[in-house]
Amino acid sequence: MSVADFRAELGDIPQEDNPRIVQQRSRDHYWYSPVLKAKLDHVSAEVVVSPRSTEEVKTVLRAAYRHGVAITPRGAGTGNYGQAMPLSGGAMLNMMNMDKVIEIKRDRVLAQAGAVLEKMDHETREAVGSELRFHPSTYRMASLGGFIAGGSGGVGSVRWGGLRNLGSILGLKIVTCEAEPRELGLVGEDVLKVAHAYGTNGIIVEAEMPLAPAYDWIDVIVGFDAFMDAARFAEAVALQDGLLVKEVSPCAAPIPEAYFNRHKPYLKDGQSVVLIMVAPVSMDSLALFVDHHKGEMRYRADLATEDEKRRLPPIYELAWNHTTLRALKIDNSITYLQTRYPTIEHVRRIVEMLGDELPMHIEMTRQDGVVTFSGLPMVRYTSEERLEEIIRIHEDNGCNVFNPHRYTLEEGGMKRTDHKQLAFKREADPKGMLNPGKMVAWENPDFDFNAGKAWLFDGLNAVRTA
Repeated sequence: MSVADFRAELGDIPQEDNPRIVQQRSRDHYWYSPVLKAKLDHVSAEVVVSPRSTEEVKTVLRAAYRHGVAITPRGAGTGNYGQAMPLSGGAMLNMMNMDKVIEIKRDRVLAQAGAVLEKMDHETREAVGSELRFHPSTYRMASLGGFIAGGSGGVGSVRWGGLRNLGSILGLKIVTCEAEPRELGLVGEDVLKVAHAYGTNGIIVEAEMPLAPAYDWIDVIVGFDAFMDAARFAEAVALQDGLLVKEVSPCAAPIPEAYFNRHKPYLKDGQSVVLIMVAPVSMDSLALFVDHHKGEMRYRADLATEDEKRRLPPIYELAWNHTTLRALKIDNSITYLQTRYPTIEHVRRIVEMLGDELPMHIEMTRQDGVVTFSGLPMVRYTSEERLEEIIRIHEDNGCNVFNPHRYTLEEGGMKRTDHKQLAFKREADPKGMLNPGKMVAWENPDFDFNAGKAWLFDGLNAVRTA
């Protein structure tokens, strides 16, 4: 590998080699996990390269292929489990200079990979009164390409499901890493070869996404004295076909009073809450529904003053992984899990078994037409061994765990090889230059995912001793 020769072929494509800046750009939010923090704290690229066009992406990948330089693509770096961290050093491919919205129609938008989601919605709202169907809680920062390559769902998934549902991504343009890089257009089922593949099998340069009608969503907080009452109410709201909601998230006490600092004047100590975003047309109906379920309307933005609203973050920045982020700012011993509870009875069982060791946080989502409890529970971390026990308790009780304390595609939840993604990597990245160490099946085809052992990329040791 010759990084110097690689860099010499890039012409005037912006490069950054200041070690402090390169290390900063080499990180995502891996530190949510104490396990990943111990493994990845030392990881850094050698240079950051920031192309401004698809042709410049091709130039970078052509040089990477020729000189054997690892390429790790990066959007805004808002991922949580090392997806965008360069385990083999080499070059970070910063895509944020490619940030243009290319075309807007009433029901779809085409944009470059570095387009920021919030800015995209500003443009589509102004042009055609539409918005993205769903987005992560890092909406104000996250890029389109980063969301597709590393995300799964978000605010709006209670109605629209997730990124891997057919129709959630209309088309992708990627660039391959070969002697002569190619542009490939992917549509239909083919987009799943690249979606949530961490950029291991092609660099996303453009994406076409479906839009939904935009609303002036109203933030609402509903309080309940018992968490299970909050969870039942959240499920009931998500199931109501006539209530137009974009976010429904029950959070157990003491999460609200301990971590939702700027909303404290509206909260009641000891109460669990349900965070909701509702369309104006459904606000009165939601208020009736709250009364029916004997909840307490703690906050509704349509009755707040402009000064109050200016002081408060949007509700979506209390939800999804922002819930964990707010806790970590106050208590650095907190970490989290990603789970799925098949029924509310599974939620009750885990809450009773783990209590305050696992302050419960759930996101109501829709998957294949079924409302589900997608958990992002906090964990009061004591040791990696106890964390694994908590995971086993979930699995022994019929609850899925998508482990955010692993940096590989397979160990994060699939526990199996995605053969379509692997086959596509052989075609699009024959030397394995793209984001090495993130696809176990490429690095070690014989690894046994049922052995109960964590896989460790050999390249990490080389980076550690470099």
